[in-house]
Amino acid sequence: MFLEMIKTLSISNQQLKKRFIYEDIEELVKFEKQCNGAIVMCGHYASYEWATAINFYETHNKAYAIYKKIKNEYFDKLIKDIRANLGTTLINSKEVIPTMVRNKANKQKASYYMISDQSPKRTKNACWVDFMGRETAAFTGSESMAKKLGFGILYLQIRKIKRGYYSAKLIPLAKNPKNYQDFEITEKFFQLLEEQIREQPEYYLWTHKRWKHKRV
Repeated sequence: MFLEMIKTLSISNQQLKKRFIYEDIEELVKFEKQCNGAIVMCGHYASYEWATAINFYETHNKAYAIYKKIKNEYFDKLIKDIRANLGTTLINSKEVIPTMVRNKANKQKASYYMISDQSPKRTKNACWVDFMGRETAAFTGSESMAKKLGFGILYLQIRKIKRGYYSAKLIPLAKNPKNYQDFEITEKFFQLLEEQIREQPEYYLWTHKRWKHKRV
């Protein structure tokens, strides 16, 4: 996975589109048309950095990747260079809501790709989910922003076909998130991610300290 991430610095657009294939693009276009915008929730699974190959398909939405600054300046620059090489429009976590509000006001539909299995800071009001048989705190930003702005939510399912080749499918989680109970969409995301991990656990990035907090 790390070697493929580095390879992204030099891979051509044609090669990336060949190696990371999106299924059911037509269904994605239909979903985008029916929503004001879309938030795509994904996990640290397989070569998730290549998900921005969506930029090479003719969809009705501009794709953004949400970016959180890394403390180590070298790796921060490396990650930004990798994503920039894919033609990705990066926005940091502080720019997310202003960008979403501005795009909606300008009637510019967009898709926002968010890594959603990060471990949030420990708080008394955190959302806790059952993930891989353990209780873990979960970010609910994707769900709350979608409800406030009327966006649809999709889950990015990535499967490894063979070495260096992947297929991806965007699975609708909620067309109208306001119709769902609080945290229901977040819990569904973790259920789908867990199903995927249990099928092929070797492609999950186990190093990102998913279970570092316990309930207060």
